[in-house]
Amino acid sequence: MTLVILGVGRLRERFYRDAADEYVKRLRRFGAVEEIELPDLPEPANTSPAIEQKIREKEGEAILSRIRPTDHVVALCIEGKQLSSEQLAERVSELEGRGVGRAVFVIGGSLGLSEAVMRRANERLSFSRMTFPHQLARVMLLEQLYRARKIGANERYHK
Repeated sequence: MTLVILGVGRLRERFYRDAADEYVKRLRRFGAVEEIELPDLPEPANTSPAIEQKIREKEGEAILSRIRPTDHVVALCIEGKQLSSEQLAERVSELEGRGVGRAVFVIGGSLGLSEAVMRRANERLSFSRMTFPHQLARVMLLEQLYRARKIGANERYHK
């Protein structure tokens, strides 16, 4: 099963990019991993809820254009289900066992995910009720997927 991290926004800061690259490299030992970065749209200084909605919708269209009909989509959002690392490992193994070809983990931009993306998601996942920058969320996701793969392979991972 290919693990796909589909994120709005680029990892501009070197430390985020270095961390993400390291976890992608480690994850590849367990199977295919793909990162897809979509451009985040500029947000005007004095934005209104209507403009924010329009930006979310446009970013959502870009996200949906990269999702295949057979993909299992996991939207990362505050209102998602919180899992332990062991539960995430079980979930990844379960998806693989069901023959899912691609598990796509979607991280929105600074305004979050559109309703269309949320409707397309097969499930919702949350790291916390707190809000994190999308760059940090991506690194956290990669680390947790690496941890999940290590757990699934019955390998030791530092706690």
